[in-house]
Amino acid sequence: MKLRFFTALALVVTALGMMGQNNVAEEVVWVIGSEPIFKSDVEDQYQQMLIERISIDGNPYCVIPEQMAVDKLFLDQARIDTVEVQPSTISNEVEGQINYLIANLGSKEKVEEYFRMPMPRLREKLSEMYSDRYCIQQVQSDLTKNVKATPAEVRRFYNSLSKDSLPFIPMQVEVQIITVNPVIPQQEIDEVKARLRDYANQVNSGEREFSTLAILYSQDQATAVYGGETGFQSRTTLLPEYATAAFNLNDTKRVSNIVETDDGYHLIQLIEKRGDRINTRHILLRPKVSDKDLTDAMTMLDSVRSDIQSGKNTFDQMALYISQDKDSRNNNGHMLNEKNQSGRFEMADLPAEVGKKVYTMQPGDISEPFIMINPKTRREQVAIVKLVKRIDGHKADLAEDYMIIKEMCEAKSKEDIIRDWVIQKQKNVYVYIEEGWRNCEFKYDWLKKDKQQ
Repeated sequence: MKLRFFTALALVVTALGMMGQNNVAEEVVWVIGSEPIFKSDVEDQYQQMLIERISIDGNPYCVIPEQMAVDKLFLDQARIDTVEVQPSTISNEVEGQINYLIANLGSKEKVEEYFRMPMPRLREKLSEMYSDRYCIQQVQSDLTKNVKATPAEVRRFYNSLSKDSLPFIPMQVEVQIITVNPVIPQQEIDEVKARLRDYANQVNSGEREFSTLAILYSQDQATAVYGGETGFQSRTTLLPEYATAAFNLNDTKRVSNIVETDDGYHLIQLIEKRGDRINTRHILLRPKVSDKDLTDAMTMLDSVRSDIQSGKNTFDQMALYISQDKDSRNNNGHMLNEKNQSGRFEMADLPAEVGKKVYTMQPGDISEPFIMINPKTRREQVAIVKLVKRIDGHKADLAEDYMIIKEMCEAKSKEDIIRDWVIQKQKNVYVYIEEGWRNCEFKYDWLKKDKQQ
């Protein structure tokens, strides 16, 4: 899968790199306004879709150039509307992609070799791609921003659908959770801090390189293999305490004081600042949880479970009073699915340890205490869960799946608005399609006589 992704991206970037260099010799197959679509553009896009195994509904030499033409209409409108692209937004996207490529290919040099261009040129081409994508999305968003389906409209939409067109909804569950973080002895915290102070002294004295220590000792596996380098990040993508300390650094040879976050304890070294983005290295150490601490937390939650089952307390009350899960505590322990912003989860969307427990439970059951890894902090914690509701796999139903039907209804309305806009936009834009590229069943009518003159 990774190989297909890299090859597809390489094709797109290479195609972008060629544009503006060899256009004189290239064959123009469509013209939209003053913008040409080259045969090589279509071929590159087709190869990308084949590699990524994206199905094409129809003749690719009809479908692909038409979609390119539609994109050019949106880009033209973006210029008319003077859609502003925040450089920081695009830069963050590009740096995130660059970091991903480096992490998977192994080094900046290997990325340059794979894409057959130096890093500055690759950044330029990726910036162009992301900028165009942002402009298109912004124009579409502006066109459809007022779409909001009423209950009556959702009902009419649902009644207009055939049973065969209703989506199948996999089994879903609603779950409550109470988590407790085992008490970590102060001695363990002091030992972690002492190790970090020793590392800081070694770097500040010039005895050892920060990157070497990160590779050897950092517990952030994602960055340790790259000498602790995080890649360029904005304040919003970093933990608040980390961001504050990192952006206050000015000397690339010195190391920050010890920084505590929910993830553990860090040392930070500045690599480079670029406006509102920063590239740093860090060493992360997490205090170890002893078996005794875990056992004590398990015993405590087992007592809580017994009190709930006997009716002495409710799950809702105990979640509010003792749970240390920040995301669910103030919601009476109800877990929120960030993917769909609801309380319903498909089994694959739950943390693995929670999913294993819930799978064998019946609504109303409360699990025995179990150890799980907090998906955000990567620390061990102890939890109990209650299965609130199980909805078996079924065809979408208005009563059970109102929000899904509402999203489908609004998506259809947005699709209609965009289609009508494209039809109107066509009337005021010059369109020419070369002979040999016209014998198609297009989604839109591009072949009016007055447009081919």
